Amino acid sequence: MNPAAQDIRFQMAFSSITDLWIGRRARPEPAAVSAVAGRTPAVAITGGSHGIGLALAKRFGASGRRVMLIGRDGTALQSAAAAIHDRDGAAPMVLALDVTRTDAGQRIDEALAAQHCYLDVLINNAGIGLAGDFVDQEPEEIDALVTLNVAALTRLTRHALDAMISRGRGGIINLASLGGLTPGPYQAAYYASKAYVVSLTRAVASEVGGRGVRVCCVLPGPVETSFHAHMGANNALYRYLIPSLTVDEVAASVYRGFRLGHRLIVPGFLNWLFSRFAGVVPYNILVPIVGGLLWPGQKLSKPTSSRP
Repeated sequence: MNPAAQDIRFQMAFSSITDLWIGRRARPEPAAVSAVAGRTPAVAITGGSHGIGLALAKRFGASGRRVMLIGRDGTALQSAAAAIHDRDGAAPMVLALDVTRTDAGQRIDEALAAQHCYLDVLINNAGIGLAGDFVDQEPEEIDALVTLNVAALTRLTRHALDAMISRGRGGIINLASLGGLTPGPYQAAYYASKAYVVSLTRAVASEVGGRGVRVCCVLPGPVETSFHAHMGANNALYRYLIPSLTVDEVAASVYRGFRLGHRLIVPGFLNWLFSRFAGVVPYNILVPIVGGLLWPGQKLSKPTSSRP
C-alpha cells in the first residue's frame, strides 16, 4: 500500500471517532434523509480545474468519494477530469458554472441529482487575487473580487448548510488565506475578503457544533501555483522569503484536518507559526511588516487580478 493510501486509512479510522462527537446533537429529519435515499454523497469543488482545487479533488477521489469539479471554463474542467480518477477508476463529474450567479447553489444541486448524487461536502475554493495600491485599482475589479470571494462563498455556504443540518451530516471547507489574519497593504481588498471568510466560517462552525456538519476554514500561505503571478505579486518580498508549499501538501493537510474535525487548518509549520505571531503582535507593528512583505517592488501600471 502506498503512503498516501496508508495516511487516508489512518485518518478514516480516527475520524470515525470524531464523527460521534461532531454528530452528538444531530437530529436528522426523515424527509431530508429520504429525499436523497439511493443517491451517492458527493464532494463539489469550486475553482476545481487546477491548483489547490484540483489537488483536493485528487485527495478526496483517492478516498473513494465522488467528486464534482466546478469552474467557468468547460474545456479546462474536462482536461482536469481526464487527468484524474477516483479510487474506483471513475473520472470526476464536471460542471461549467459561474458561481457568482445567485442560483449557483440550485444549479449545483440539479447537476448532482442528474448524476444520482447529492451535495455532501462543499469546498469553496474559487477566488480572485488583486495586487497593487488600493487607490489605483479599478472599481470593477474590486467589485468582482468581493462578489466572488465574499458574496458567492456566503451564498453557497448558506445554501449547502441548510440541507446538511437537516440530514445530520455533511461538510463545508472554505479556502481563506493566511492573510486573513491581518490587514495587507498592497493586497488590501484581497486580505480583507479573506478576513471575512475566516470570521464567517469560524462563527458558523461554532453555531453548528455537534449537529453533524464539519465546517472549517483553510489558511494557506504561499503555494506553488500561478496565482501570485497572475495577481502581479511575484516580485513581492514574501515570494522570496517565505517557502511555498506544493498543492499536494496543502491538500493532504486539508483532508487530514477536515476528517479530524478541525475548524481552522493552517498547512505548513512556518505558516502555523505566523498565525500564532499574527495573533499577539500589535497591529501598529504587524501591518508595516506585512506591507513590506507584500510591496510589489515597483509601481504597477495596472492592477492585475487572478481568478482560479
